[in-house]
Amino acid sequence: MKRKLTVIILTAAFAAAFLPGCKKNVGTPEDNPVQEDTQETAAEEEYIFAYSCGDLSDPFYDVLKESIRTGVEEQGHRLIVKDAGQDSAQQAQQLTKLAEDGVDAVFLCPLDEETITPSLEMLDEAGIPVIDLSVRLDKDELFDVFVGSDERNAGKVCGEDLLERRPLGGTLVIVENSENSLVNERITGFEEAVQNGGFEVIKRIDAGKTSEGVQKEIRQLLSGDDQIDAVMCGDDQMASEVLTALEELEDTGLIVYGVGGSPEIKKVLSDPESPMVGTGALSPINIGKTAVKAALSIIDGGLYEKEISVETFLINRDNLEMYGIDGWQ
Repeated sequence: MKRKLTVIILTAAFAAAFLPGCKKNVGTPEDNPVQEDTQETAAEEEYIFAYSCGDLSDPFYDVLKESIRTGVEEQGHRLIVKDAGQDSAQQAQQLTKLAEDGVDAVFLCPLDEETITPSLEMLDEAGIPVIDLSVRLDKDELFDVFVGSDERNAGKVCGEDLLERRPLGGTLVIVENSENSLVNERITGFEEAVQNGGFEVIKRIDAGKTSEGVQKEIRQLLSGDDQIDAVMCGDDQMASEVLTALEELEDTGLIVYGVGGSPEIKKVLSDPESPMVGTGALSPINIGKTAVKAALSIIDGGLYEKEISVETFLINRDNLEMYGIDGWQ
């Protein structure tokens, strides 16, 4: 393992800069217990972690960042944040610099694997562990641990809920993105759940390729003769597009599902008149907590799993109050 920075004796003023009392809270109060600042001095090792993300403008990855920061700082360590702004070449450069700087571990939300592979190989040569998050890299040798959501189950729980609401089956529209592996897993889980339920997919809208836009395609479908009973969306953003299209139309009786569990969608779920009835909930807070534990185990020479799947579950009106609408879970 590479060298670690040693903190000799921290004065009260210096220690306060890294104490979790200054952190930004994410999620529910249960996920974020209040931490009291202390004035104790300590002699301990400080680790320098880095979080490399493809796009921090995505709320999921921003909340994941804050969860990791909280976990790192609670243990007396520091987190450096690198945002590639959806530019894989920029992410590669940032990872190379982290290898040169000799950080203790990298939490990685990868963009393009091929582009960043040389940089990941540099991190490996430097003995710097990589904790791959959310999007699994194909090559096992490029990361030490993968921590991600059970994406297939996130779609499955939506399908199971649909079977309860429409036991006689019906017609489906699926909004997906064929180039997004996470969305593909969710849609696969959904379709496996409903395959024997008497449902027919009458339209697939590829949100990554449609020239018309999801909203326009939904409007065109509903203006035709086909009856639509449900729309399954690969993520909450797609579901929001569908809901916007439905706002301009008369009540069609169809129901909508998404995947994510974002505060925006949970707010929509709180409206009993909304066609949105459920979302397969992801948990960036729990992914962050799990990732920090894995990173510390690697650095300290402890035991850890190569792949860790974080639970996904359905949020609907029946359990919405449990999770709240003000933050992620």
